[in-house]
Amino acid sequence: MKRPNIILVDDHLILRQGIKSLITAENIAKVIGEASNGIELLELLKKHKPDIVIMDIDMPHMNGMEATQKALEMIPELKIIAFTMFGDEEYYYKMIDLGVKGFILKSSGIAELENAINGVMLGESYFSPEVLRKIISSMGRNKQVKNSLNVEFTSREIEVLQQICLGLNNEEIAEKLFISPKTIKSHRSNLLGKTGCKNTPTLILYAIKNNIVQI
Repeated sequence: MKRPNIILVDDHLILRQGIKSLITAENIAKVIGEASNGIELLELLKKHKPDIVIMDIDMPHMNGMEATQKALEMIPELKIIAFTMFGDEEYYYKMIDLGVKGFILKSSGIAELENAINGVMLGESYFSPEVLRKIISSMGRNKQVKNSLNVEFTSREIEVLQQICLGLNNEEIAEKLFISPKTIKSHRSNLLGKTGCKNTPTLILYAIKNNIVQI
């Protein structure tokens, strides 16, 4: 897999410099641009076409939500990873709905950042475990109707959905369930179609919200 081109968006210069140094030193990706807010990102996107944008949420002038929406209007295939802190939970659902491919906490280490970048480049989504726990906890405080849309799932689809919600990619699920990655990809596609979800993050939220799987 080629090294992806990345743009870093965060209003703290020292944080951007630190991430850039780590990404470069570990040969994880090539940082082709930096922005301190959404307005600067949109200007960069007029000149560059990155594979991934690592997007802070809370920024001045134009925050990560508005920047994500406008960036995806400009480049629909752009992959965005939200770069978040504890306390940003109120934005998670909106960012997922907008189409971000993953969430990683600013407290995460370089290994997790590498996993997120690699996973997203492979077409997967990535949630920091702490973020997923926050989402689950938040949903657990709200009473939901089980499988409110009355969607019928096969036992194998439920198995696959369980593993997706645990953050496993197609290859990892295939190894665990002793079937091929191609079959897992087909199950994932069927799950998206049955639920009407547009991507894996919304599928995970759907499964948890409707108590289809237990995490």
